Amino acid sequence: MTPIPDSTQKSATAQGSVIYFRDGKSVLAKKGVDRRIVELAKVPKHVRDAVIAAENRSFYEDAGVSIKGTTRAVWSTITGQQLQGGSTITQQLVRNYYSGLSQERSVTRKFKEILISMKVDQSKSKDWVLEQYLNTIYFGRGANGIQSAAKAYFAKDVEDLTVAEGAYLAAVIQQPSRFADPKGADLEAARYRWQSVISAMTQTKTLTPQQAAAEKFPELKTPKKPFELKGQGMYAVAQVTAELNRRGYTDEDINSGGLRIVTTFDKKLMEAAERAVKDVLPDSTPKKVRTGLAAVDPKTGEVVAFYGGRTDQSDYYDNAFSAEVMAGSTFKPYTLAAALDSGLDLGTRVNGNSPMRVASAPEPIPNDSGRSYGQIDLVQATQNSVNTAFVDLGQKVGLDKVAAVAEAAGIPKDQLEQHQGAATFPLGVASVSAVQNASGFSTFANGGVHVEAHVVKSVTDSHGEKKVVEPVSTEVVDKQAAADTVYAMQQVVKYGTGTAARLYDRPVAGKTGTTDDSRSVWFNGFTPQLAVAVNMFRDDNKTVTIPGYGTQFGGQLPAQVWRAFMTEAMAGKTVEQFPEPSDYGYRPDYGTPERDPSVPPDQGYPTPSDPGDWEDFPDPEPSDPQMSEPPDPDRPPDQPDDPIPSDGPPTDGGPDQGPPSGGPEGNGDNHDNAGRPSPGR
Repeated sequence: MTPIPDSTQKSATAQGSVIYFRDGKSVLAKKGVDRRIVELAKVPKHVRDAVIAAENRSFYEDAGVSIKGTTRAVWSTITGQQLQGGSTITQQLVRNYYSGLSQERSVTRKFKEILISMKVDQSKSKDWVLEQYLNTIYFGRGANGIQSAAKAYFAKDVEDLTVAEGAYLAAVIQQPSRFADPKGADLEAARYRWQSVISAMTQTKTLTPQQAAAEKFPELKTPKKPFELKGQGMYAVAQVTAELNRRGYTDEDINSGGLRIVTTFDKKLMEAAERAVKDVLPDSTPKKVRTGLAAVDPKTGEVVAFYGGRTDQSDYYDNAFSAEVMAGSTFKPYTLAAALDSGLDLGTRVNGNSPMRVASAPEPIPNDSGRSYGQIDLVQATQNSVNTAFVDLGQKVGLDKVAAVAEAAGIPKDQLEQHQGAATFPLGVASVSAVQNASGFSTFANGGVHVEAHVVKSVTDSHGEKKVVEPVSTEVVDKQAAADTVYAMQQVVKYGTGTAARLYDRPVAGKTGTTDDSRSVWFNGFTPQLAVAVNMFRDDNKTVTIPGYGTQFGGQLPAQVWRAFMTEAMAGKTVEQFPEPSDYGYRPDYGTPERDPSVPPDQGYPTPSDPGDWEDFPDPEPSDPQMSEPPDPDRPPDQPDDPIPSDGPPTDGGPDQGPPSGGPEGNGDNHDNAGRPSPGR
C-alpha cells in the first residue's frame, strides 16, 4: 500500500545551465544549481568503491535497508534524541530523490522510507541506484553530484579522479560544510576521515594494504568564489534569458534544465566596446549622461558586442537593448532607401529650402539655422542631412512606404505607427534602441536583406541535442537600392557631418543624428562586415552637455566612440569594398575639404574642428526667406505632428523627448509641445 512515488524532487535532478560567449568555451554566466549528471560508467571504479566503503559497505548485498542502523535511528527518533545515521545508500537516495518524503524526524516518515527503499531495491538495479545517488548527493562548495564535486575540489572531470581524490569526495559526504575548505582542527578531522575511507577500502578488498599505504592525502584546489555577474554580464544574461523565453524556453528550463547556451557575444569585442566608451568619454561626463553601443553582424544578424552603460546608473534598463530614444537623422536613410526602392534615383531633386510648409504639418519646417539649399539631389541631401529635403522626399515616396522599410529593417511597428502620419516622420521622431538601429543599418550593408537581430547562437540540452538558432531573413529593398543608399551614406563620413568616424584603411558609411536640444545624439555606421550604433542621452532627458566639451551632437563624441571601437574591431580584418552605386549623372563634390594630393584617395581628410567646418559651399538664394510665426508654447502635446530632430548644434526651444523606455519614468516618446519645430540638420 506504499507505492514508489512517480515523481522526483526537482532539486534532486536539477542541472544548472551554462551560458557561453560565442566561442562556446569562455563562460559568460551560470544559472541555477551546479550539477552535471553523468553516467555511472564515467565514474571510475575506485571512486565508486570509495563511496561504498564510506557510506554502505554491504550495498551490493543488502535489500536496500540496514535493519541494525534503521532500528537505531527509529529508537533515537522515539526517545527524542538526535537522529543518528544508519541509512543505506538506497535509503539516502529515496529520501533525497523522490517527492512526497519530507525530511522531518518522525517514525511514520522513517517507516515509509524503509518500505519504499525495499521496493526500489526490488524494482531497480543496484547500478541504477548508485548512479542516481552519485548525481544527487551534495558535496559542499556548492557542488551537487560527483561531476561538479570533481570540478569544485580538484578542477578535473570525474573520470580523471585518482584513488586519493575519490576517497576524499567520499569522506566529504558525511560533513560537506565542514570539509569543503578545512583548516586547523577541521583539516585534521578531514585527514582522519579520509584515512578511515582508505582503510575501509582495504576491508572491502578494493585496495590492498600496500596500495592503501602508498596513498597520500590529496591537494585540494582553492575554492572558487560563487559565480557573480559583473559589468555588462548582467545586461547580457537578461537579454539571453528574454530571447530564450521568446523561443519557448521557460525560466525553469534555464535554471534547472542543464542547458549549454552559446551566445553571439564576442568576448574581445565586448571588452573593446566598453574600452571605447571609457577611453573616449572624458572624466567630466556627468553620471546622468548615458552611452549605449551595439554591434551587429550584417550577414548573420548576430549581436556580437554591446555596451549597456555603467551598472550603477540604473537597475531598470541598459542603454543598448532597452533604452529607446529618438532616432533623429539616423532615421533618414530608411526614407532614402524607400525612395530608391520605389523607382527614384540618387539624381532625384528635392526641395532643400527653409522653411517648408506641408499641409499636414501645423508649423513650417525649418533646416538648421534656417539655411536653404535650393533644389538638391539625394546624395547632397544625405551628406548635409537637409531636413526639408527629406520631408519633401517623404511626401514624394509616401510615409507608409518609409514605415514599411523601417519595419522590415527591424524597427518594431509599435514604435513607428504613432508617428507615421507626421510630415516630420522621415526626420526620426520615432524612438529606437541602439541594437534596433544597428540592426536596421545592417540591412544596407547586407545588400538590402535584413537578418533578424539575435543574441543566442545555439542551445544544447542535457541529453546532448543541439538546436541552432535560425534567424528570419527579410528582403527590405533590392540590391541596387541598398548600394545607392550606402553610397550616399559614405559621403556623410567623407565630407559631411560624420567625418570624425572615418577609418583610414577602409570605406565607411554612416549617419549622424542629433535631436532637438541634443536630448539624444547618435552616430550609426557600418563597414561591409559590421554595423555599429552609438547613442548618448540623459536619464532626465535634458541636453547632453559635458563640461569642457559643450553640448554634444552626433558627429562629436558618438562618432569618436564609434571610431575607437571600430578601429579595434576591424584590426586585421580584410578590407572589403561597398558595391558600386548607380550612375546617376553629374556628381558635384560639395563640401570636400582640401587634402594632401600625396595621400591616397579616401584617406587623410582633416577632421573638422567644429560642427560648422563641413559647411563650405555657398548658399543658394532661398525661395521663401520668410520664417514662420513663433510657435505657441501652450500648444498641447497631442497635436498630429512631431518635433524635428537636428544633426547640428541645438537651438533654443523644442519638445521634451521624455525618458527612455524601460526606465522608471516612461517610454521616451512623451513629447511636450509636439508641434514646435526647431531648426536642425
